[in-house]
Amino acid sequence: MAKASAGILFKFSRIDRRYIYLIILICVIVPLVAGVRMEMSVTAPVEGLYEAIDNLKPGSYVWLAADYDPGSMPELYPMNVALVEHLFSRDIKIICGALWPPGPPLAQRVFNELAPKYGKRYGIDYVNLGFKEGREAVMVSIAEDMKATFPRDFFGTPWDSIPMLQAISNLGDVKMIVCVSAGYPGIKEWVQQIATRYRISIGGGVTAVSGPEMYPYIQSGQLVGLLAGMKGAAEYEQMVGKPGLGLSGMVAQSYVHIMVVVFIAFANLVFFLEKRSKR
Repeated sequence: MAKASAGILFKFSRIDRRYIYLIILICVIVPLVAGVRMEMSVTAPVEGLYEAIDNLKPGSYVWLAADYDPGSMPELYPMNVALVEHLFSRDIKIICGALWPPGPPLAQRVFNELAPKYGKRYGIDYVNLGFKEGREAVMVSIAEDMKATFPRDFFGTPWDSIPMLQAISNLGDVKMIVCVSAGYPGIKEWVQQIATRYRISIGGGVTAVSGPEMYPYIQSGQLVGLLAGMKGAAEYEQMVGKPGLGLSGMVAQSYVHIMVVVFIAFANLVFFLEKRSKR
């Protein structure tokens, strides 16, 4: 009996590796297509960002910095969606700008998806000012004179033709900066250039690998909250009550991790059985 069981295990150990890839693919696709959800514990940095936005008065202005690119979309795009969901649900007016060239189209994709859902109108409830080269110099310029920095929006519309911008002159008229950041320039530079100098609340999201570098800014109070990686996006979706790609992605990731552990355990079991049989 033992020899028969060992023989079966040995056969499985020589299975075509393409079947393993197929199993992994199924583990990824099923949660995303079926919308499988999992309950997550919410960490303090995520809760801090949620409360900071939730405490803003309806009609307040927020600067949304879309400082990321398609390469970081799996982690940051779900954050962008969840943050805009929360801002729209609170009737917060969004001024979006970017220091990364791919940022404005990605942000506009989010707006196009969510604005009809919440009945929001471009130029009245939100605006996309587009990309501006200059990194930290642009941050300081926005703080001093936003119109001079972005005389036209992403679509080429003059500043004076956009109704919601007529009450805005600089970052002093904005209650909070929310940055979705894939690297430099990003949330770290917003903190260094703007937080202390202009006393504006800053929060946002970063890739998982950048998270540990940002936590000291939370402890110092320079960041009101932070989303780190897909897990941060999933936690925020849960708090907003709008499950999306973050939660689905975390389920898929968890399934894949479980299967990897199973494969490793199985391979080790076969290895020791083979070693024992040779004796």
